Amino acid sequence: MSNRVYIFDTTLRDGEQVPGCQLNTIEKIEVARQLEKLGVDIIEAGFPVSSPGDFNSVVEISKAVSNPTICALTRAVKKDIEVAADALQFAKRGRIHTGIGTSPYHIYNKLNSNPEEIIQRAIDAVKYARKFVDDVEFYAEDAGRSDNEYLARVIEAVIKAGATVVNIPDTTGYCLPAEYGAKIAYLVNNVPNIDKAIISTHCHNDLGMATANSISGIINGARQVEVTMNGIGERAGNTSLEEVVMTLRCHKDLEFETNIDSKQIMKTSKLVSTLMRMPVQPNKAIVGRNAFAHSSGIHQDGVLKNRENYEIIDPVEVGVKESSIVLTARSGRAAIKHRLSVLGYELEPIELDELYHKFLELADKKKDVTDEDLEILVGRDKEEDTPRPLKLVSLQVTCGKSTIPTATVQVSFHGDVFTETAIGNGPIDAAFTAVKALVKRRVRLEEFLIQAIHRGSDDVGKVHVQIEHKGSTYYGFAAHTDIVTASVEAFLDALGHIE
Repeated sequence: MSNRVYIFDTTLRDGEQVPGCQLNTIEKIEVARQLEKLGVDIIEAGFPVSSPGDFNSVVEISKAVSNPTICALTRAVKKDIEVAADALQFAKRGRIHTGIGTSPYHIYNKLNSNPEEIIQRAIDAVKYARKFVDDVEFYAEDAGRSDNEYLARVIEAVIKAGATVVNIPDTTGYCLPAEYGAKIAYLVNNVPNIDKAIISTHCHNDLGMATANSISGIINGARQVEVTMNGIGERAGNTSLEEVVMTLRCHKDLEFETNIDSKQIMKTSKLVSTLMRMPVQPNKAIVGRNAFAHSSGIHQDGVLKNRENYEIIDPVEVGVKESSIVLTARSGRAAIKHRLSVLGYELEPIELDELYHKFLELADKKKDVTDEDLEILVGRDKEEDTPRPLKLVSLQVTCGKSTIPTATVQVSFHGDVFTETAIGNGPIDAAFTAVKALVKRRVRLEEFLIQAIHRGSDDVGKVHVQIEHKGSTYYGFAAHTDIVTASVEAFLDALGHIE
């Protein structure tokens, strides 16, 4: 048996079933193209019979990508299969994914049927789908709660009818990893013609075990895994693509391989999160904001000495530039020394001890300590001791529902005042564009974060920006009740470090 694991991505079908996260066709094409760059083997592009929009998305995605197989979902219904085949007419490699429920819950309660009739309907659906395409995948819905002996009969029958892939979904996320792995092993050992098809996993995360179940399935003989980016999906979500891929990569002893370019993972994650308006939880494995962040002093010291002390994945492998050392009351001297060094300060041991005591006093009052806070502790008062080279003199913005956002910015550079006007996608974008035109620096905005210091619409907004210029990173901070003003001042602060 080959150790190649095929990645079947259903972000655009099962993942899109999350309430409020629907995409239009243009957005789906953008995601599909990124999934192609990521290296997925199969893209499930939609359920064509469900709506004209889904039909059109399958058609257009088939035209837009070349390498992945394009898959369309159906029920075990002739009309569904005919519509899916029509939607796949432009696919370089098309697959029809048809199936029916096989658990007692589905057979008797949902379908009002009986086991023998279900087998016949499954056979008929696969045979009919094979009239249109050579690649037919059969799903045994709710296989996780299906009787193994009966499931084996169904799988043997559909493979004989022409199924090239057999999908064993844990539709309700009910199974335990050992139980799901044993189910896959049972099929491997008890379906006589199983060697003529690829076994696929499709696990949901209702009990938080989707990834564990999928890995258990792979270990026991599955060679296709159905996943979504960021683990999105109905209810508690689907198996997370990034978790499965990086688990297989970390555990080299398992000797499984995929075609995924892991350095595209973070980019793909952010695209899906943005277009679906579904933020990734900070502690999400692999792609969460805190996945490579360290705030404990012991952990920070260990990571600074050797990343592998507390990180099993190099962040660069998944497209993250570097680990993050977050300064809090739990941080130690090693982290403070490292951060000061990044900011350009090298302190003697005695000076570092004195600063560390001040740092702890401040850290007890704040959730986290910023670079600006450290510079103030070191003794750099930006307004008095070392004035900022770039200072905001005035800012005027115009925006509204029927108005093109426009910003006029006046900036003082070592005493000389310069003015620039620009338009943008919003007032902040317009203001940033004007500032970049003024300073004539090619910079890339890598991070932009606005935080409320307290609460309420009249709150002070604290802005943090991170920019990249010629391979170096610079940080800027500012606070103001006007978040546009705070944003521009933070941007100028970061640019001032370059100057």
